[in-house]
Amino acid sequence: MSMRGAHLIVARRQSYNRLVKEPLSPLPPQTLLFDADDTLWENNIYFERAIAAFISYLDHRVHTREEVREHLNTCEHATIAKYGYGLASFRRSLVDCFEQLSAEPITPEKHARIVSFTEAIASSEIELLPAVEQTLRTLAKRHRLLMVTKGNPEEQTDKVERSGLRDLFAAIEVLPEKNAAAYREIAARHACDPANTWMIGNSPRSDVNPALAAGLNAIFIPHDFTWVLEHETVDTPPEGQQFLELSTFADLTQHF
Repeated sequence: MSMRGAHLIVARRQSYNRLVKEPLSPLPPQTLLFDADDTLWENNIYFERAIAAFISYLDHRVHTREEVREHLNTCEHATIAKYGYGLASFRRSLVDCFEQLSAEPITPEKHARIVSFTEAIASSEIELLPAVEQTLRTLAKRHRLLMVTKGNPEEQTDKVERSGLRDLFAAIEVLPEKNAAAYREIAARHACDPANTWMIGNSPRSDVNPALAAGLNAIFIPHDFTWVLEHETVDTPPEGQQFLELSTFADLTQHF
C-alpha cells in the first residue's frame, strides 16, 4: 500500500497482555507528550493535494500514478536523510522525482510550476482536529502537557503559534527526528517519571514505537491520512509499560 493517505495497517493487539483496556482514572498527575501534525491539527492532507496535482502535471506515459507515487516516496526518503523534514525538503523531492522520471529536462518554468503546487501548504490555516482544544484544556487542569513534534523548527514553531494552543503546554520540543534516544533526552530534561509519562500521537514509527523503546507508555490515535513514511507495525509494549489505542482524541479524558 503505497499511498501516503492510505489507511494505516497495524498488527492486531488482542495478544498484548499489557494493553490498557479499562479507563485509567483516577490517576496521579501524569506527563502527557503530544505529537502535533495529524494529532492536534490537520497536516498531511495538504501534502496529499500537492502530490495529486504533481502527479497529474507529470502525466507519465509509462508509469502508473501508483508507480510515480512509489518513486516519490523513495525521493522523500533520500531528501529527508540529507536535508531533514520541512516544506523545502518536500519541494526538493518533487523536483527530484520529476527530473528522474521525465523524458525532458526540467526548465525554469516547469520548476516554478512544480513549486507552485506546495504554496497552499505554507499558507493553509491551522485546522484543529475534532475536540482537540477542549480536551487539552481539560487535561491541562489534571496533568502536565508537553508538545513533542518534529520537522523544521521555524515551520513547526509557526504552526504552534498559529494554532492558539501554545499556552496549554508547559514546553514545546521541536526535534529533527523522533527516536528512542530523543525521547530519553526529553524525559531527562523535563524530569519525567517514565512510569507516569505517555507519548500520544498518530504515528507508530515516530510516536508509539520509539517512545515504548525509550521506556515510556504510549497512546496511538489513528488518523485516516497518516503519511505513508510513518506507517509501521506497532510493537508489543515491554514488560511494565502500557499501550493504549483510542478512536478519538476526546477519549483521552476517559482515561486521564
